Amino acid sequence: MWTATTGTATSRPPVVILHGGPGLWDDYAVLAEMIDDLTVVHRFDQRGCGRSDPSELQTMARHAQDIDELRAYFGHEQIVVLGHSFGATLALLYAGTYGDQTAGLIYLGGVGIGDWSTPSRAEQLRRMTAEQIAQLDELSGRQRTPAEETEFRMLSWFTDHADRDRAMEWAYRSASVDLPINFTANRALMVDIRSWPDDFLPGLAAGLECPATFIHGDGDPRPVSTVRDLAAHVPDHTFELIPSAGHSPWLEQPDVFRSVLRRVVSGEEAA
Repeated sequence: MWTATTGTATSRPPVVILHGGPGLWDDYAVLAEMIDDLTVVHRFDQRGCGRSDPSELQTMARHAQDIDELRAYFGHEQIVVLGHSFGATLALLYAGTYGDQTAGLIYLGGVGIGDWSTPSRAEQLRRMTAEQIAQLDELSGRQRTPAEETEFRMLSWFTDHADRDRAMEWAYRSASVDLPINFTANRALMVDIRSWPDDFLPGLAAGLECPATFIHGDGDPRPVSTVRDLAAHVPDHTFELIPSAGHSPWLEQPDVFRSVLRRVVSGEEAA
């Protein structure tokens, strides 16, 4: 697996960042830079994704085990798992499965529980023109040239941002990364997640023994209500709603987000 480590060991637990997707790659150096003066921060590309070696073994349990093997490899007794988007679901699975090894959970831009996809899809379509919807449909489900692939990603991702003036700029930055999306991993992991019974994630949340922080942008097309529903099951949790921010609040509200993240990692109480 491709990994990257920054920061200096302190008395605070190290942080492991879990990227979104599934099937994408780590592009969270900006998050590491916000906190790596406080503790050690590890990042990695999940198995079969990005710069990591190919892998046909794609299950959520295997991905959680990968995190724990990395924890042991880096020599940590406990870690804080910070997961974004799909990575938030993976972080919750890890924390619920490897409780003795988890010092904290940061659930960033996740989807929560219940029907999140219907309102999310409706909001995404509301943020697109008819021409953009038609073009995305045309590019989907077929072979694409490199230029078409970039356009496909931009049209798929620009609706994540609340700031409509800069949404395409940020989407282009992500879309132009020269790494392939692992669509096979994406499909396999989403099938795995959908196979979980309705009470699985609430049960994991209710059994958490570590503190959990839920961070969500109020302009994320993924509804905040389903994330609050999940958070309500966690005995020791805080909820941070970032105003005027979408799915990547560190881009749209960097100062506010940095303050929240540093407070969580340093263990300080909210004001």
